[in-house]
Amino acid sequence: MRIIVHDYAGHPFEVQLSRELAARGHHVMHLYCESTLTPRGALSRSATDPRTFDISGVGLSETIPKTSFFKRFQLESQYAQKLLAVCEQFQPEVILSANTPSIPQYRLAKWCKARKVRLVSWVQDIYGLAAFRLLSKKLPIVGHAVGQYFIHLDKYSARRSSALVVISDDFKKVFRRWGVEKSRLHTIQNWAPLEEMPQRPRENDWSRAQNLSSGLRFIYAGTLAMKHNPALLLELARTLDQPSRGELIVVSEGPGVEWLKAQAEEHKVKSLRFMGFQPFESLPDVLGSADVLVAILEADAGVFSVPSKVLSYFCAGRPVLLAVPKENLAAKIVEQARAGLVVGPTEISAFCSAARRLLDGPQLREQAGKAAREYAQKNFDIRRIGKEFETILEAPAPS
Repeated sequence: MRIIVHDYAGHPFEVQLSRELAARGHHVMHLYCESTLTPRGALSRSATDPRTFDISGVGLSETIPKTSFFKRFQLESQYAQKLLAVCEQFQPEVILSANTPSIPQYRLAKWCKARKVRLVSWVQDIYGLAAFRLLSKKLPIVGHAVGQYFIHLDKYSARRSSALVVISDDFKKVFRRWGVEKSRLHTIQNWAPLEEMPQRPRENDWSRAQNLSSGLRFIYAGTLAMKHNPALLLELARTLDQPSRGELIVVSEGPGVEWLKAQAEEHKVKSLRFMGFQPFESLPDVLGSADVLVAILEADAGVFSVPSKVLSYFCAGRPVLLAVPKENLAAKIVEQARAGLVVGPTEISAFCSAARRLLDGPQLREQAGKAAREYAQKNFDIRRIGKEFETILEAPAPS
């Protein structure tokens, strides 16, 4: 088949899937948005890539902001136009589209319908519902209407998709309410590219280059927006300040980081260090440098967003300190795998208490880290996952 895999975010495991599909004999064009601020995967061709694998970034003249709604609306519309131009040139038989905001996904669905191209929507967040929650709070009257508009776009895209791949069964209830047949809904949980993320020692080239301290290291690596409640990280760093036993290293960029820097300076927090996003090839060393890996998710996320950084953390074989809604799939996975400690996203006191348990419990850290790596080895088999996606992509569109 001629397949376009469009991953708006450019994350690691999606491009791993594209390489696996190409290795299975398909001609795969992997597309991603160059104009977003986010950690990325291995988005350059390598000498070992199949000849049938191509990769291309779709870029704009400026970065798409996450805090300016109207500017984001305008730029996402421009992005959709550029994306469709690439699709027109490649002439795919099927498109697998992941992490795509409502506007470009809607335009893509219309393009596919007009040209009789199968569209498989890989749903890792329901953008319309997220926009509705956020905008209804910020702009009670106008925001409610705009949020409903984005839900309308998402409904159209879902109904025009040949199939939908969701990362949790919790998503299926929404799409069934929207009129999507049960037979078109498939659940494949997210994973991390285990083969590209070997387990690394605590002391490695990256940790030495950064002059990391000998004390315990808590590392947060990934997107950090204000909606993630960076106050949790501030209080964690203040907790580490009190016994001077370690440091919190934030490997991220964006508004949440800028807020955290200002607060750290104001409160004279000493144990907090900041680094920008690191190249994907450095990620195993970055995560391996940690004693504890930290992830947080906003309270409104509920079941409809699963932070992929948690799955990358599992590959590192390190315990996870997680602050997310208890109904979220990431919370369920960490608890069932016994790979770390989980608290609610607004429970700052419980978050710091869990951090102290990990600080004071070397055996707990060792057991949780081992369990995390074992979970990754058992569940992140790209050959099995590639076959599941291939079966869905090969299925004819419903009449």
